[in-house]
Amino acid sequence: MATETFIGITELTEEFGITTRTLRFYEDRKLLSPFRRGRKRLYRPRDRIRLKLILRGKRLGLSLDEIAEIIDLYDETSGPQKQIDKLLERIEARRAALKRQRQDIDDALAELATVEKKARTHLKGLVVETSKTSITI
Repeated sequence: MATETFIGITELTEEFGITTRTLRFYEDRKLLSPFRRGRKRLYRPRDRIRLKLILRGKRLGLSLDEIAEIIDLYDETSGPQKQIDKLLERIEARRAALKRQRQDIDDALAELATVEKKARTHLKGLVVETSKTSITI
């Protein structure tokens, strides 16, 4: 019988560059389920993989609920097929949202440039006008 390898909390935090508080938060959200030996948390290789997927999902901008849904689909009888389909659905939605945000940003930058140009033109007019009416003492 093979013995299961456990990973300590310090090893995980150092490997992924996160805090112990973050790990505990994911545990509270039922995304990770470490084995406990007394007060010590020992993580299984499965937890390490789940953590990697959680952090990747966060980088993609997915919510923790979306990440949990995708990860949990793997454990269902449909296995990876349903999980991958859901992931692709979320990627498509996230991409569409980011494109909308990019368009909003481009529109805002264009509006800022227009307003800035008008303000500078107006300011130049005020400076010229002020210099014509200046009083010499």
